[in-house]
Formats: sequence, C-alpha cells, structure tokens
Amino acid sequence: MNGHSLKLLLQTTCMILCSWVAAASAQDISGIWRGELLQGPNGCYPKYFIELQLQLHDKEIQGITYDYYDTTKFVKLNFKGRLNTVSKRMVLIENKVIEFKIPGNCVPCIKTYDLTWKKQDNQEELTGTWKGSKMGSNESCPPGTLFLKRVSASAFKNEELLQDKQLAEIQKNLPPIFRKTELIQTIIVDAPSLKVQLYDNGQIDGDTISVFLNQQLIVYKKALTEKAITLEIPVHESKDYEMVMFAESLGTIPPNTALMVVSSGTKKYEIYLSSSEQKSAAVRFRYEK
Repeated sequence: MNGHSLKLLLQTTCMILCSWVAAASAQDISGIWRGELLQGPNGCYPKYFIELQLQLHDKEIQGITYDYYDTTKFVKLNFKGRLNTVSKRMVLIENKVIEFKIPGNCVPCIKTYDLTWKKQDNQEELTGTWKGSKMGSNESCPPGTLFLKRVSASAFKNEELLQDKQLAEIQKNLPPIFRKTELIQTIIVDAPSLKVQLYDNGQIDGDTISVFLNQQLIVYKKALTEKAITLEIPVHESKDYEMVMFAESLGTIPPNTALMVVSSGTKKYEIYLSSSEQKSAAVRFRYEK
C-alpha cells in the first residue's frame, strides 16, 4: 500500500470512528436531568427548579418536563425535540400541559428550550436559554436561562405509573415512528379508577396493537381477539389521561379496528377505534368528583 492510499484509509477510518463515537455519546442524554431555571422580571418566580425526563430515539427526543417551586407547586408538560449529534445542541418544544398546581396569580408557560449537552470528567450538564408563551394566549413569558445536571431519580413520585421495567426498556429502544393522533372522545369519570377493555371489532383477522398512556408504553404488540386486553388504571382528580392505540399490524382486513369498553364507578362507555399506518386513535379520560 502506497503512502497516498494509507492516508486515505486513515482518514476514512477516522471519519467512521468519529461518527460512531458521536452517535454513541448522543445516546447518553436519555435519563433524568434536574436544575435551576432563571426567569426575567415580572415572572411568577425569578428562580425555580426544572426536571427533564428525556428519551432519545436516534436524533428525535420526547419526554416530560416538571417546572416547580417545590413538589406541591408545579407544572407538568409534554415535549418533543431533536438533537444535533455533532454540535450536541438540542431544541425541545413543549406542546401540552398535562397537569398543574400553582398559585392562582400564576399562569403555566409553554416553553421552547435551546440547550447544549456537555460532558467532562464524568460530569454532565445541559445549559442554555428558554422562551415561551402563557397557556391559552400568545402573550410572551419573561424569557431566561437554565442549567441542569443528570440525576438518578425523579423528584416526583409517579403514582399512576403502569409501566414495568421490561416495557420501559422496550420503549427506550423503540425507533421513532411519527403518526397523526386523532382524539376520538373525551370521557369525564366520577370514580378514582377505571377499567379499560379492548376487543377486536368484528372479524378476528390478526390485528396487533401497542397502547400508550400519557406517552408511557403499557401494552406492547398484543393481538386483538374476542378475549379482552384488560387494563386497570388509577386516576387522579383534574388530571388528563390520554390513551393512544397504535397499530402494529393491520391484519388481513385493514385498518386496525377495536372496541374499547370503559367501566368507571356505575358508568360504562363503548368507543370504536380505528388505527392505521398513518394515524393512531386516542381517548382522553378526566376524573372529576
């Protein structure tokens, strides 16, 4: 091998290894991050805490944010985003308020974060800026900065968690598949628990589904048959629970159709769901006394 060929080989090898290292390092951001969020004048609090629960799939990011003064005063939101594996910069966009418990003179702020990930001497941090608008309006929130470090556990006790360790590991490794979610119905229940049963709607033709509850995988690739897939779900007052039926296979007679039977207290509901490779069907639950 001459010197020119050796040089080309070394350059190619370096490019492959550098790309592999960048991709491998990028996977490390999945987990729980906590820190301080600073806000400009006229904000509800000039400084408060923030927790990001991040899941990275390839370059796509999704997860949950807690903005909080303490664990009794908080706003919980969903977010999505994207990571640049070269610059290690990520933009996260909150898209929905799940739950909030804050003073009456405060309004939840739906934010966009511009963050950079840094790792040095086994210390990891996320730093950057944020801006946003007040829930239900286009009025801007006073923008600010934030600083987070990786932590081992959430500050919040997730009482409604239905996802076991095996499902959590499966979800962590799922590739990102983006489909439109169609909200079929919102159900107001008056009891603190509900039972959901899912059946094949019509001829048994090999339909298989996965089910997500507030973005947590709780059923994975199960067949719809005449025997119900049954879920027992505790619910908390004034909190939204969104259940999404994701079609894994459409069977021999597309689309993927299911009958959902919901029982809560003395009430029973029947909802017909249809999912395909383009859209998923969702039902929202809310408990009000």
